[in-house]
Amino acid sequence: MPGNKERQRKRARERWERQQDKRRQRQHKIRQWTGISVAVIAAAGLAGGLLAAFAGGSPAKTDAAAKAKATASPSASATSSTAAVTEPATHCTYTKSSGGAVKSVSLPPATPDYKAAYTATINTNLGPISINLLNSKATCSVYSFVHLADAGFWNNSQCHRVSDSGGLYMLQCGDPTAKATENLSCSSTTVGTGGPGYEFANENLTGAKYDAGTVAMANSGGSDTNGSQFFLVFKNTSLPADYTPFGTITSGLDILQNVGKAGTSCTYSAGGGVPKEKVIIKSVTIKQV
Repeated sequence: MPGNKERQRKRARERWERQQDKRRQRQHKIRQWTGISVAVIAAAGLAGGLLAAFAGGSPAKTDAAAKAKATASPSASATSSTAAVTEPATHCTYTKSSGGAVKSVSLPPATPDYKAAYTATINTNLGPISINLLNSKATCSVYSFVHLADAGFWNNSQCHRVSDSGGLYMLQCGDPTAKATENLSCSSTTVGTGGPGYEFANENLTGAKYDAGTVAMANSGGSDTNGSQFFLVFKNTSLPADYTPFGTITSGLDILQNVGKAGTSCTYSAGGGVPKEKVIIKSVTIKQV
């Protein structure tokens, strides 16, 4: 009957609209939490410059999170990317995020060992990547990294995003939802969303550059939204000074470059894609020097 057909068409149209709405919301989250807010080369005259193109670093899509503060002292706090912070920091604030932890881990202590010197080795299926951690310049970020490494937080996870074009040359890792055994998909609604259940503020942004060998925190576009995701730069990249540089690669850069050259198996709407050459983090080991 005409009435039944009309109702069927209406229901089908409503289902389609709901699906499109969910798709738009998912893509918005991907753009919002990509951790590396980069950009495309400006067509209008900024030679080699980059404009914001995808706001964030992996498709790290997360719920709006509680703000965290990293302080150089109990009275001096870093609440925005423009706030001055005296490093090394003697006090850090790690605040629980509203989304909770994807993988259970405690909050790092508020008093870092700011006088220590650390190196880290990311042990991957493709070989080790060694990093000198910049504790005197990004104390709270380094302390969180050391804390998560010691807890085995990244063990048996994989790096979920690589980019080797458009002025962005990096491999992004640190999401525990990207399990080593999984075949990642760019249409996944979970990959890129993972974190430790806490957040903290940016550091070391004055004059920050993202040259080859830089290791920096990914974030969700805010100054206090650092968590467990980070990215490793394998070719000079122009980015706004919005991502805390906290380490320098001392060996293993060739591994990253080869992963970049291998390309992606699919592409994210926010840029980059799942590495065609799978990069599995077996463990991250820390050495105090």
